[in-house]
Amino acid sequence: MQFNINLLATALLASASLAMSATITGFAGADCTGTQGQSFNVPSRECFSLGGGSTKSIRYSGVPSEIEFYISGGGHDSCTNGAQLTLGGGSGCATAPTGVNWESVAVL
Repeated sequence: MQFNINLLATALLASASLAMSATITGFAGADCTGTQGQSFNVPSRECFSLGGGSTKSIRYSGVPSEIEFYISGGGHDSCTNGAQLTLGGGSGCATAPTGVNWESVAVL
C-alpha cells in the first residue's frame, strides 16, 4: 500500500510539472516558416536561452500565463534588460523584429 501511494504521488508531481511548462519550436523564417528547429519544453518561471544560437520566429504552446521574447545581441541575452515582446498565455507564433533574432524566452 505504501508503494502505491508513493508511486501515485510521484506520478502526480511529474504530471503537474509537465502541465506547468510550455513547448517552444524555433523557425528560420518569419511567421514560423522555413527550416524548423528542435522543440523544447520550458518550465514556468524559467528563462530558456538558445545558447549562442538564435531564431527568427518561435512557435509556442501550453503557456500558462505569459511568454516573454528577448532579442539576440547586447544586453538582452538570457532574458535580461526587458523583453522585446510579451504575449498572453496559450499558443501562437512570435516573429522577431527586422534585423534581429530571438535569443531567449521566459515562460510565466
